[in-house]
Amino acid sequence: MNAETANDGHLKKDSSSDSSPHESLGSDDEIQWHYFTFETELPRPWYQTQSASLDSERQQPPPSPDLKQYTNPFQWPSSRKSFMTWMGCLSTMITAYTAGAYAAGNEQYMEEWNISQPVAGVGIAIFTAGFAIAPMFLAPFSEINGRRPVFVITGFFFVVFQLVCALTPTFAGMLVARFLTGVACSTFSTMVGGVISDYYHAEDRNWAMALFSGGAISGTGLGPLVSGFIGEYTTWRWIFRLQVITCGLLWIFVAIFFRESRGSVLLSRKAKALNKWYDELEAAGYYGVSMPGSSSESVVSTEKHDNRSPQRIRWKVRSDEERASLFKMISVSLYRPFHLLLTEPVVLFFSLWISFAWAVLYLLFGAVPLIFSTRYGFNVAQSGAVFATVCIAAIISTVISIYQEPLARKYVTNEKWREFLGTPEGRLLFCCVQSSLLPIGCFWFGWTCFSDIHWIVPVIGIGVATMGIFSIYLAVFNYLADCYHKYASSALASQSFCRNMVGGSFPIYTTFMFRGLTYGGAASFLGGFAALLTIVPWILVFYGPKIRAQSKIARELLVKDSD
Repeated sequence: MNAETANDGHLKKDSSSDSSPHESLGSDDEIQWHYFTFETELPRPWYQTQSASLDSERQQPPPSPDLKQYTNPFQWPSSRKSFMTWMGCLSTMITAYTAGAYAAGNEQYMEEWNISQPVAGVGIAIFTAGFAIAPMFLAPFSEINGRRPVFVITGFFFVVFQLVCALTPTFAGMLVARFLTGVACSTFSTMVGGVISDYYHAEDRNWAMALFSGGAISGTGLGPLVSGFIGEYTTWRWIFRLQVITCGLLWIFVAIFFRESRGSVLLSRKAKALNKWYDELEAAGYYGVSMPGSSSESVVSTEKHDNRSPQRIRWKVRSDEERASLFKMISVSLYRPFHLLLTEPVVLFFSLWISFAWAVLYLLFGAVPLIFSTRYGFNVAQSGAVFATVCIAAIISTVISIYQEPLARKYVTNEKWREFLGTPEGRLLFCCVQSSLLPIGCFWFGWTCFSDIHWIVPVIGIGVATMGIFSIYLAVFNYLADCYHKYASSALASQSFCRNMVGGSFPIYTTFMFRGLTYGGAASFLGGFAALLTIVPWILVFYGPKIRAQSKIARELLVKDSD
């Protein structure tokens, strides 16, 4: 079939046959191309509309394809959505575990390879660099070609590079392996937010995004918590051997159970399955279908036909145009996240906000061992146990975030909810209050970590700060997904780039910062800056609609949704 492009941008018929549409169709009759959507009513093959029975001497028609596997993800059963969400959040937690687990072996790296504390901290920075860069092209690549292939391929290399970390004999080899590990595992965090937006509408995905945020932050605390005991009682290589086992099991689980969730990809596969079936029907001598109706918007051909007569048709999906060439695919994959970051004020300022919050979280990898070993005499295992408060705070915040919105609905009328609280800006109100916990926690931690004050007091301060970080993390993911849902993975990749590049660098100079400014001074600096940034959600609450109205991308998505 050699379709030509008409001057108006539509597709012409495949042949120039002048046969009447009321005559029996054959291979010389034209094929009409129609745009296909999940809402398209599928036509019946023409032979099924005839009352006469099939000729026993004719070849039997091929069976129709099973189209259930191509169901619109928004119409999936709730059980499948929940399973996919839990699987994605587990993946995120294991990925976050990888980032902080490295820090527990710092003393052993320094002794074995004769390096300093800041140099050892480069292992975290180089990991987060790979984690930041890869989603800039992997996330939009998944939007074009599907989530599952990206998960399966990168998951395999995730396991491989973890094994390299466990076996490397040199620090240079460790740095290379850590960078590649960050590249490979980045999809298991950044892309999960986009996956959730594939099958949950904005009003339904709060619990899923809360669970996702809880997995990311609790995993960050779980890494040094578990690895602290490994580093204290065995060698640093077991820190990575354990991860080879857990990541390997995760990869097998994902490869078996993860279902493709990208709607445009499923739609394209459904169209291809139908076109293949039509080819098989025609090869068996059954030409034409009975079209249920005609829509000027859905017909690609410029020709009009009588829907009471058989037609030879094929389906085409608009999103396939982005897959027209490898060059265009790569261009879109690399261009879109940077374009959003540099041209969308919402993406830029939210990225800066979450970057600072993430930097505070990563700063704990260096600050906790430093402070609790000098002030309280903690060993590696005891310092790692302090990170249990991060896990606990993340769990508490997850529960609060899941139930706060349904609770608020009980005291707000449906009209008020639709007008404001149900909007992207209205959902930020919770964050406006809760994000203040970050500066409070910073001050609390810095000015209570003295040897004459029980260690539990600064530990609680860490938990309070973590709850503030959680609220910021959740707000950023929810707001970007609400505003850029079609391109959620690209928008989230943009903020992930800033968040990981900034956050990952903090462990390098944490020691210099806290010793140079004193413990209280460094914490006060962080708390003051965090307090200043709490103005970000308030600005969006009052001016968010105007800011989004000036965004070409957000405005186009809003118009398409209203249609």
